[in-house]
Amino acid sequence: MNNRIRARSVRLIDAEGKQVGIVPLEEALRQARLVDLDLVEVSRGTMPPVCKILDYGKYQYEQAKREKESRKHQKKIEVKGIRLGLRTDDHDRMLKKKRTEEFLTEGDKVRVEIVLRGREKAHRPLARTIVETFFRTITVPYTVEEPIAHSPRGLAATIAPRK
Repeated sequence: MNNRIRARSVRLIDAEGKQVGIVPLEEALRQARLVDLDLVEVSRGTMPPVCKILDYGKYQYEQAKREKESRKHQKKIEVKGIRLGLRTDDHDRMLKKKRTEEFLTEGDKVRVEIVLRGREKAHRPLARTIVETFFRTITVPYTVEEPIAHSPRGLAATIAPRK
């Protein structure tokens, strides 16, 4: 901005948005002072850099407003958790299936975890089949983001809604 610009010549855009052309930095600063505005470097990557004559405070305000608006439209994707066990009953599995489908329709990812305690850890193949059958019962379209893998407490997998 203004005297902090280090280039010798700049591509100037005036206060109305019209391209003036490539001018020496001193000339660009003089034109900015004539209209009582600031000379702001808009694009550094080009040679010569693009500078615009504008009100810097208003420019910062509008830029912050645009960023805030873009953050407002972003949806945060949460990872919800569903825990199963080797001894989880069919009715309980159906309730967990229903809850998983609700999470997927809301657009959230679901981490399905089967907890193995004590001697249950010897039955990892059975736990894997339980998770696979649980996935087959889900009617909402989904994609497997992380396949079934060993976790510290048993097995876990993450699924996400299909787009």
